This record gives sequence, C-alpha cells and structure tokens, in this order.
Amino acid sequence: MGLARKAVADASITFLWVFCMASLGAVSTEVAPLLGLDGPGKGKGKMYIVFALVSFLIFFFSFLGQALGGASWNPTALVAFSYAGVSKDDLFTLGVRLPAQMAGAVGGALTIMEVMPKKYKHMLGGPKLKVPLQTGVIAETILTFTITLIVMWALLRGPANRFMKTCIIIGATIALVIAGGAYTGPAMNPANAFGWAFVSNQHTSWEHFAVYWAGPMIGTIFAVWAFKLLFGGRSAPKAPKKKASSKKAKKSGSGVSAAKSKKVEQESSDDVAGKVKAS
Repeated sequence: MGLARKAVADASITFLWVFCMASLGAVSTEVAPLLGLDGPGKGKGKMYIVFALVSFLIFFFSFLGQALGGASWNPTALVAFSYAGVSKDDLFTLGVRLPAQMAGAVGGALTIMEVMPKKYKHMLGGPKLKVPLQTGVIAETILTFTITLIVMWALLRGPANRFMKTCIIIGATIALVIAGGAYTGPAMNPANAFGWAFVSNQHTSWEHFAVYWAGPMIGTIFAVWAFKLLFGGRSAPKAPKKKASSKKAKKSGSGVSAAKSKKVEQESSDDVAGKVKAS
C-alpha cells in the first residue's frame, strides 16, 4: 500500500474511532433502561455497558485496521513500532501519517458535535486535565508507557491466538482508563486529544502539548527501550535456521573431504601409472 493510501486509511479509521468513542455516553444512556441497568442502586450499570462497548470497538477496529492494510488510529502505536524496527515507517512516513490521524480526529469530533442530539451534547468532549500540569505530564507518560509495553508484548511476544492478544489489550486499556480517569481523562492517544482540543480551540496551548503529546511520546520511547531490554528486540532467534546452517556446513565439509580423498586417489593412481611407464 502506498503512503498516500496509508494516510487516507489512518485518517478514516481515526475519524471513526473518535466518532464512535464520543457516542458511548449517549448509547449507554439509551441502552441501560432496556437492560434494566438504570435506576437506584444501579449506578454502575452504564459503566459496564461502556466497557462492553469499548471491548467491542477495540475488536472491530483491530479487524478494520488490518483490512485497511495496517491503518492506525493512535500516533503512539506508529511511533512505537517504527522505533522498535517492527514496521517500515520512518520519519518521512510518520510525518505524513501522524497529521492524517490528527485531521481524522478533528473530523470525527466536529461530525459528532453536529449529529449528536442536543440532550446528549453535554456528554461530548475529550480528555481534560484534572491535576496540576506536572502531575498530568507524569500521569500520561506512565499510562502510555504501560499500555505501549503491554501492547508490544501482546502482539510480539504474547499468545499466538489473536483473540487472546486482543483480550489482553482490552483488559489493559480498561484498567488504565479507570486508573487515569482522575488525572488526565485519560488520553493515551494524542490524535484523539488533539481532535477535541481543536474543537475547543485549545490545540495550540502549552498544556495540551505537554500533557497529551510530550507525555505520551516520552512514555512510548521508554516503553520501546523497556521492551528491548526485557525481551531482546522484535523477534526471538530462530533455531531451525541454525540447524539448517549446521547441516549445510556438514554437507560442505563432507564435500571437501570427498574432494580431498578423490584428489589423493587420483594422485596415487598417477604415481602407479608413472611407475608402470618407467618400468
């Protein structure tokens, strides 16, 4: 797939991701009464519905990303796998794909703002900083470090079953969202944060850059370092190749021995022939 197509795919899937994630509040509010999960004593009903929907969306978008040739809706994922040497992305391709994700996020945020019914518009919005700036940067750094390391382990070193890989990522995502909710939202996705910051005209603020870009990117780089330190790079050494090479060496060695013995035989036969002629 060409770079232009990748950029379009990234923008499209990020658009859909931001749109769908922003609609979870309204959808859970509508679904909760149908499932009998609203009312007194059932305050966590909507939360369970949201978690179920998030799980479904991660499964769906993982499949969609593969179908679109490796499209991604999170800049930290592109940076992590590029820096780890797993993907073919370099600074140039990242310079094209990341802005495409940002544009897709802005489009998703603007679109959901237009189509969302008025009674649910108060539920819309991106991650918000709820702590001092320094604490927010540290929180996003740690959260992104953790999710990136888990995702890299699950995809590159985890179980072979793709369903299990996705389940691990879902569990980690939900746990970190709960853990970071009181700090930064959380985001762990600079493109999503940028889309909503653009809508509220906060995308050029130092707070947005420091918390939702610098923090996650620092966490991503440290996660790649930790992954390489703990798991030794992107792929484990393959024993079959060594066996094949040893077999090849044995074959070449036996070939050399055969050639030497043949040469000795030839020399001895020449000596015999010479003696016969001399006699």
